[in-house]
Amino acid sequence: MPALAREVSVEVSVGAMTAGPAARALARQTGVSIAFRDSAMTGRPTRGVAGHYPPAQALARMLADTGLQAREVAPGVFVVDAVSSPPPVQASAPRSRSALVPETTGEGVVVTGTKRKVPLDLYPGGIEVIVGDAVSTSDGAKGTDAIEVRLSSVSSTHLGPGRNKLFIRGIADSSFVGPTQATVGQYWGNSRITYSAPDPSLRLYDIARIEVLEGPQGTLYGAGSMGGVVRVVPNAPDLGQFGGQLWGGTTFVQHGQPGGDGGAIVNVPIVKDKLALRVLGFGSLDGGYIDDTLRKLSDINTVRTYGGRAALRYKPGNDWTIDVSALSQRIGGDDSQYADREGNGLTRATAIAQPFSNAILLSELVVGKRWNELELTTSFSYANQHVFERYAGAALTDAAHPQVAPMSGAYQTAFTQQDWIHMFTGEVRLAKSRRDGTGWLIAFNVLHNDDRIRRQMGGTDTSNVMAAVGVEGGPVALAYLSGVRNRVDEETLYGEYSLHLQKRLTLTLGGRLTRSRLAGQSEDVATDQALRIDPTAGVSRTEMRGLPSAALVWRPWDKVSLFARYQESFRPGGIAIRQDYIERFQGDRVRTVEGGMRLTGRTFDSSFTVSWSNWQNIQADLIDGFGFPTTANIGDGRVLSFSLAGHWRPLPGLQLEGSVLANESHITQPSDLATSLFDAAIDRSRLPNVADWIGRIGAKYEMPIGATDRFDVSAYARYTGKSTLGVGSVLGQLQGNYIDTGLDFKVGNTSRSLTLSITNLSDARGNRFALGSPFLLRTHDEITPLRPRSFRLGFDFAF
Repeated sequence: MPALAREVSVEVSVGAMTAGPAARALARQTGVSIAFRDSAMTGRPTRGVAGHYPPAQALARMLADTGLQAREVAPGVFVVDAVSSPPPVQASAPRSRSALVPETTGEGVVVTGTKRKVPLDLYPGGIEVIVGDAVSTSDGAKGTDAIEVRLSSVSSTHLGPGRNKLFIRGIADSSFVGPTQATVGQYWGNSRITYSAPDPSLRLYDIARIEVLEGPQGTLYGAGSMGGVVRVVPNAPDLGQFGGQLWGGTTFVQHGQPGGDGGAIVNVPIVKDKLALRVLGFGSLDGGYIDDTLRKLSDINTVRTYGGRAALRYKPGNDWTIDVSALSQRIGGDDSQYADREGNGLTRATAIAQPFSNAILLSELVVGKRWNELELTTSFSYANQHVFERYAGAALTDAAHPQVAPMSGAYQTAFTQQDWIHMFTGEVRLAKSRRDGTGWLIAFNVLHNDDRIRRQMGGTDTSNVMAAVGVEGGPVALAYLSGVRNRVDEETLYGEYSLHLQKRLTLTLGGRLTRSRLAGQSEDVATDQALRIDPTAGVSRTEMRGLPSAALVWRPWDKVSLFARYQESFRPGGIAIRQDYIERFQGDRVRTVEGGMRLTGRTFDSSFTVSWSNWQNIQADLIDGFGFPTTANIGDGRVLSFSLAGHWRPLPGLQLEGSVLANESHITQPSDLATSLFDAAIDRSRLPNVADWIGRIGAKYEMPIGATDRFDVSAYARYTGKSTLGVGSVLGQLQGNYIDTGLDFKVGNTSRSLTLSITNLSDARGNRFALGSPFLLRTHDEITPLRPRSFRLGFDFAF
């Protein structure tokens, strides 16, 4: 931006809002770039600015009385930093090199999920970034569902919050959660939150950003990142300013019970500019809307969620930062979320309640040090997760022998499964990041995961319900079924290096070497009985894996990037349960080649990606012929995907967006075990939960009201195409083919606002997931409907 142009007054109109969106709006209107030294600063409230001003003067007015100041570090580039007493920003402010590569600017985003900061237009792969300011408290209460509804690349099973599996870009193994590692790596800040556990659906309150890195991410994230990585970055404590937020809302559910949510955040600088504490607490009640006609109960599927977070940041000086944090969350569902297809889609007939719960505790210590472009990060984390599930079991005459087929006139039992997961991770990495996208990193990582599954059949007295429907008999005796325990220890060395082959051509090479020690044993059954089929199942073993990667980025013009990438990822093997014995399953591996283009402009940006994945020895959590969960290697597969996304800002305050993901996947070579468990039809079967295509459109309009307030309205519609529940004739049931919609209104400013959110505008039923209880699949046609049309009236108050 020429010096003269920087001094020219331009028309600006930015309402009172937090610093992050205010800076983006001002940057779009003036053509400058605005970055923040610390992402926590983006949440500070700013005053509105309107009129004709030079960019520097407009920025100074916007930041007045915030404790922040801006420095022009390059022509048209401003960095916002904290000051003891905020002086006005002058166009002639002294220029100096920023010690921190900006994480966000008015023109783009810097990707931090790469573990060394890379500008978005130089990132060689598919990626989606959701800025934290765009996630309202209403969205935050939805957890991971708020990510899925915003992106076409992310999909999920819908068994219930805290029970689901996430998938990215068509890399989906199965519909069930068992001892296999997830195909998506989930991270909270620097901490991994899942390994073999389901998605805990952590509530997305007070976050800085969400990054979804598509495709295998084996070099940086190792095992379990076959589909990609979802990384949520919470807001760090603000060292310079006391403040907080209160919010609450009441939800009215058509055809169901009302609910509500609320929470509070407090940020306390203990020692100004050195030590601060940030605490958050929240709770919500999601009213039920499924009726049980057999037990004559209404709205049985109420879900309660509560939890909190605390973070302490200490900056002793000399660019050292120490962060200590912990979070806890518990989700409890009174009953499962599914219904029978017949009827109105919101009823079912079951003899017993099928409650579920997910409780997670996560703690983290991160120590970092910066030397200009060089950054050292040391992190340690511990995650503890407990998952409880109950299913309506098969009709059995003898619960002690579940392998015996049910007889006519037998009564229903309850199958209970509990999963305890303990995971410790530690990492030390050194990275160098340059603004041109070049740099390097080297890191050492350790992981320990202990997963213990116990199962029971019977133990629930359903005789009164059975008698009501004419079946004689009392409660089934409690019987422990074979359980399993898997332990994984990993040590990993990995690195990456980016360099310019030419001025506009960047090459990135990387590699990862992992040693995994695997051990397993049976639970609640004699070892000689459990190993009678596979005597090697419980034996410890060691696996060595090497994962290479390579990528190219070419920028023929300033706003256009072309990229190509090769990446791999894997999952180690383990032992699994099948009826009353355990057996070993092998590790699997995915190799992906992808290419695409990214266009970035002031009013329009777009991207498209095409990828081809070869998946060998696919691990899948399945059900056997009697409905019991099991795990097997089902063979080799292939996934071809194409994605296109765009954002357009045709007028000030108006944003339009759209995206589409198309998938084609199938099993190319079924394993002998999969063929024997199911049938020959598994050959060429499509992979489960991979919709043929997913599309989304959205719009948002922001309008200033007076000097300080504004009015926002946003809407979306997301279509999920057809997919199958699983592979084989029994699991090959169709699901999907529905549209989810939403509409949001907001009036106010950063200090106070009122909101109205409406979801499922057409009150559609749909079928998000064709599973309720695996034991009823052969005899029942089950669906998981969309939540009926709902209205949430809420408020936000900041201080």
